Amino acid sequence: MARTTPISRRTRTVVVLGVAAALALTPALAAQAATVIDGPIGLGDASGYAVLAGSTVTNTGPSVVNGDVGLSPGTSIVGFDGGPGRVEGGTLHAADEPAALAQAALTNAYGVADSLTPQESGIIELNGRTLEPGVYSGDAVRLADTGALTFDGSEESVWVIRADSTLTIGGGTTMTFSGGASACNVFWQVGSSATIGSAAQFRGTVLAQTSITATTGATIIGRLLAQSGAVTLDTNLITVPEDCPAPGSTSETDAPAFTSGTPSGATVGTPYSFTVTASGNPAPSFTVTSGTLPPGLILDGGSGVISGTPTTPGSTTVTITADNGQTPPSRATYTIPTAEAAVVPPPTGPGTPSQPGTPAVPGAPTAPGTDSPPTAPAVPGSDSGRDGSTERLAATGSETAAAGGLAALALLAGLGLLVIANVRRHARSAGNGS
Repeated sequence: MARTTPISRRTRTVVVLGVAAALALTPALAAQAATVIDGPIGLGDASGYAVLAGSTVTNTGPSVVNGDVGLSPGTSIVGFDGGPGRVEGGTLHAADEPAALAQAALTNAYGVADSLTPQESGIIELNGRTLEPGVYSGDAVRLADTGALTFDGSEESVWVIRADSTLTIGGGTTMTFSGGASACNVFWQVGSSATIGSAAQFRGTVLAQTSITATTGATIIGRLLAQSGAVTLDTNLITVPEDCPAPGSTSETDAPAFTSGTPSGATVGTPYSFTVTASGNPAPSFTVTSGTLPPGLILDGGSGVISGTPTTPGSTTVTITADNGQTPPSRATYTIPTAEAAVVPPPTGPGTPSQPGTPAVPGAPTAPGTDSPPTAPAVPGSDSGRDGSTERLAATGSETAAAGGLAALALLAGLGLLVIANVRRHARSAGNGS
């Protein structure tokens, strides 16, 4: 078979790192880390191929392929050698070493894409979707006729869309990019076969395990790479993406994983604060998904801070979920014990200081350590000093007590005299009456 003269092409080095699920032990559960994609899928020796098949390559109509066309282990490339299709800026490779190396690189790239952990699973219809960078998966994935799909990200952003069985792109569909994103870093990994509808504007690299069919008038900026089956073309324009961003830039998605330990205990009536933390990119938010926080406490979902003043003693168990839009969210269970506030009895016993501001009772004994009572005024007729001033009485505790005892005896004597006087009065009254 005649082959066109090879034209040198710039080698693109691309790297992908698929990170498996990582377990992070927390107070309750382990969380699985999502995939980290470091640069686009590495295509290696297959990067320069616009079309690569395993069994046959068949073209109908004036298709134009900007890039290499390869076949291995098959030997039949139809519709390019002598027309109606043509290869520009590339080479035909049928069952040769470059095609075999390209197939080996395709097998490796397919395996890498298949190993990535999706941030969204179960996708079916893509019409009307705007996809953020990351990994998406479904069984039979499709874009309906005349449907539209948008990729929103930067120049370094990477998308991997996995169709576990088939990929169907409807006729007249469009794919657009915003924020600097490009077809360089869009990869469609297909478990069996892919079909691109008539006049569809398809973008990205198809990594199919079996076969790919591009129907009449479809345009592809990307690659159609099939491992074991055929690639069938009909009046198509296929262009390997140019001016792709430098590899090695990072587009990262991390599911959250709790990092905070066991919360401290709380006390009724005492302000309380505990911060729940979790890793993840972007940063997760927190919600209580099971149970109720102790009365008086609230959770700030943005910061993960549990705060407030507990009002009721007891032990409360809650489940808190950390979610940042990645799969899966993470959950942890925390038990917060709340103790009753301790009651402090008032101080008692000897030596207790008197309350400030309490006036002492005049004449009362003065206990050691207490405030001295105000000095009582001098009693008229008492001894005065030589200078005419009235002397202050400064009786000791024993003298005051003795004076109190004498006063009590005098009072009893007076009462006795009153009783005797009353008895005599009654006796006289009785004698006069007889």
